[in-house]
Amino acid sequence: MSVKVMLVEDEADIREMLALSFMRAGLEVVEAETAEECLQKIEQNVLPDVMIIDWMLPGMSGIELVRRVRKDTLVKETPIIMLTARGEEVDKLKSFEVGVDDYVTKPFSPRELNARVTALMRRSGTAGDGKLRAGDIELDHVAHRLLIRDEPVHIGPTEFKLLEWLMRHPDRVYEREQLLDRVWGRTVLLDERTVDVHVLRLRKVLAPFDLDAAVQTVRGVGYRFSVSHKQKKKKKKGKAPDDVAGV
Repeated sequence: MSVKVMLVEDEADIREMLALSFMRAGLEVVEAETAEECLQKIEQNVLPDVMIIDWMLPGMSGIELVRRVRKDTLVKETPIIMLTARGEEVDKLKSFEVGVDDYVTKPFSPRELNARVTALMRRSGTAGDGKLRAGDIELDHVAHRLLIRDEPVHIGPTEFKLLEWLMRHPDRVYEREQLLDRVWGRTVLLDERTVDVHVLRLRKVLAPFDLDAAVQTVRGVGYRFSVSHKQKKKKKKGKAPDDVAGV
């Protein structure tokens, strides 16, 4: 399985049909019957690659769930497809205003929905084969393998998760606290300097390929991943590396 889909649908028949269709397409499916169950799974660090949310949910509506998701730092950038029987233009506009990326009206074809998921993943940088690519770096989160210039590279599990998150969101700056939430989870209590330690380890993994500068320090803020910048010249001996300098 490659892409993780969070399917939030209260009608069991539709949920089961879609889950089966997605799994046949090689996707991993996480099901939630209500908005509250969906938020609980996110709080438990179950982070999907794409969310499919039914508008008419019991209790909290799908629209309100989207609002909550877009305010949650863990999943605010996750692509969302709204699934609903409401096909009026005003309803579609309301969905897009709260942050929905795509809108599918019932009745619908599971094949069409699969195609829309694939399109969203392509736009968000996740290939259909479950691999992330940035320049010479290829990360396969299904096989849990890192390749640089087609060469397998050993990487620790935490550094792998850190690199995966950064590659999913290139050129965006993350504070240490945000990275702790996304990589380690909200339920884990760790000092923010833990992030610095693992950034240093990640840079050491990338350094033999002159790619360590892809994980950049933004002083006073945090870290970002970018392969668009040229590798800086190596510093002279005796100077502190960027990641252990004051941020």
